[in-house]
Amino acid sequence: MDDNLKWDDLKVFLHVARGNGLTAAARVLKLDPATLGRRINRLEEDMNARLFVRSPQGYGLNEAGQRLLTHVNDMDRALRSGQGQVRDNKSDQMSGSVRIGAPDGSANYLLPQVCAEICDENPGLDVQIVALPRVLNLSKREADMAITVSPPKAGRLTVQKISDYHLHLAATEDYLASHTPITCKEDLHDHRMIGYISDLIFADELDYMNEVGEDVKAQLASNSFSVQLNWARRGAGVCVVHDFAIPTFPDIKRILTNEVSLTRSFYLVRHADDRKVAHLNRFSDMLVGKIRAEVRRLEAQA
Repeated sequence: MDDNLKWDDLKVFLHVARGNGLTAAARVLKLDPATLGRRINRLEEDMNARLFVRSPQGYGLNEAGQRLLTHVNDMDRALRSGQGQVRDNKSDQMSGSVRIGAPDGSANYLLPQVCAEICDENPGLDVQIVALPRVLNLSKREADMAITVSPPKAGRLTVQKISDYHLHLAATEDYLASHTPITCKEDLHDHRMIGYISDLIFADELDYMNEVGEDVKAQLASNSFSVQLNWARRGAGVCVVHDFAIPTFPDIKRILTNEVSLTRSFYLVRHADDRKVAHLNRFSDMLVGKIRAEVRRLEAQA
């Protein structure tokens, strides 16, 4: 093993591991994938060990790569912590970059305005939102922090409840005017329902249909809430919609609010080793406070 490993090569390794391949890492590092491939080959030669299993699906870490990732993650956290402390001593404003993973409901209808406001107050800060229909792997550093709808039960993670939020059945005014009236849950059997694909639901909290009514099923289904909402906006049927999304689409109206009312919660999840990273602590405090305020503001308008 070469005693003079370069941090630049380890950083390439880190991003290839996080992105499971050269293409995703190339986008982050703004380098050519072929160049990254050569850098990975050089690193493996320097370490005299294979770190990845190559396949048509990408680059997967082998056992040696997993061990190295633990140490490189520690180095990356230490470096960012030091940078954050230096910046904090220079200015009250945050700088650097933060990546947040979130389900697409919050990623589309809460985080854009919340993160834009944080960046307005901290012009040197870059924020990335990763909207995926799954829970991101913080151990692999797919994100610095994640918003989830259920608290994780395993891993070296810290969990903070952000806020409760509410959901109701909704449809467009045109749809409601052109279809049979909906006065009770039983009437839903005469309407096309929009919801999640049952076998792709990644958290029990997203399995809404069991709470909507007995034998109520989604005839139009997607793993993305945004797709579901776009169906509803086109008058395709009835959908369970977050109250905080309703004000964005004034043509969508809530129905059966006394019979069907769901309450869920958002949680902020971080890697336990990040507790000493000053700028992530400051960012998470600001993020939680602003999300709470935005949920309250939007739900009051629903």
